Amino acid sequence: MEGLLDHMLRDTLTRVGGVDRCVSEFIRVTDQLLPRRVFTRIVPELLNGGRTRAGVPVRAQLLGSDPQCLAENAARLAELEPEGIDLNFGCPAKTVNRHRGGAVLLDEPELVGEIVAAVRRAVPARVPVSAKMRLGNEDRERMLDCARAIEAGGATELVVHGRTKRDGYKPPAFWDQIAVVREAVGIEVVANGEVWTVGDAQRCLEESGCASLMLGRGMVADPGLALAVRAARAGTAAGLDADPLPWTDVLPLMEGFFAQVRRKVATRHQAGRLKQWLHYLRRRYPEAEETYQRVRTLNAPDALALTLFGRALDPAVPPSESDDDVPVDASTACDTDLTDQQQDSDSLIAA
Repeated sequence: MEGLLDHMLRDTLTRVGGVDRCVSEFIRVTDQLLPRRVFTRIVPELLNGGRTRAGVPVRAQLLGSDPQCLAENAARLAELEPEGIDLNFGCPAKTVNRHRGGAVLLDEPELVGEIVAAVRRAVPARVPVSAKMRLGNEDRERMLDCARAIEAGGATELVVHGRTKRDGYKPPAFWDQIAVVREAVGIEVVANGEVWTVGDAQRCLEESGCASLMLGRGMVADPGLALAVRAARAGTAAGLDADPLPWTDVLPLMEGFFAQVRRKVATRHQAGRLKQWLHYLRRRYPEAEETYQRVRTLNAPDALALTLFGRALDPAVPPSESDDDVPVDASTACDTDLTDQQQDSDSLIAA
């Protein structure tokens, strides 16, 4: 999820457990062959055998509309030995769609199929190729055409977000329509969209008929969600809407995350990154709401860390303001409604 679930938060959340695989934020491909440093900056797990420090594999995601250029970039990416390559046909962001990327391509199933086939031909057989799509762009008319094109192009897995681009992120997600896609193709289909609790996960699996879920904002709001879903499916959970991970366990996760932020993000954006996560945690934790109100006006990283963790977490070498990271502006990240986010790549898969 671009601007939210980056490599630092992936590292933090996969330490909690329950996640089988991650998908990175999209790497935008336009009209040039990207240098290797672009891939490793967005997916630094490529420097660690394609896995987070907790050992969870990460599939790198590409976004674009030029089959040949995507194929060339996929071939270069494959040289870095990723755990797989994913193709984004789901992003609803207006800027991305204006440049023929993401969900707008769902109006062109022939092109979708060409992209998948070109990437599949360009990378070694050992590298899995998967894709993510929504139910459509403006409507669902070409939903099955796109799913079948993705399968015919050689993808081995398809994640389906249960809304069209026009639906955005407004509830509900139409999990029953994911079932329609699943029945139309022979590859594995993973269900995604509007899963915030164990109860949501159970209903999503039942309505979609899928064996696996992709979690995104739900796990950002509740870091223990994947573990709880796994326990419920194993029959060891007390109920469908089990209590979230204790707040006393979340605070050390936030501290570890902020320590990474202080090392890797430009100073003036550091507070915004932490408050952005805290904003999501408010959905599941009363303690997060109280904490958010105490720190929402703090923009100095030292003051924020002292207030939350009792120490400043000074970075060893703070990044320069020209650092390649694309930071989050606290003034917009913390005041955006949870249902109106522009991130799409919900990126943690729990079987």
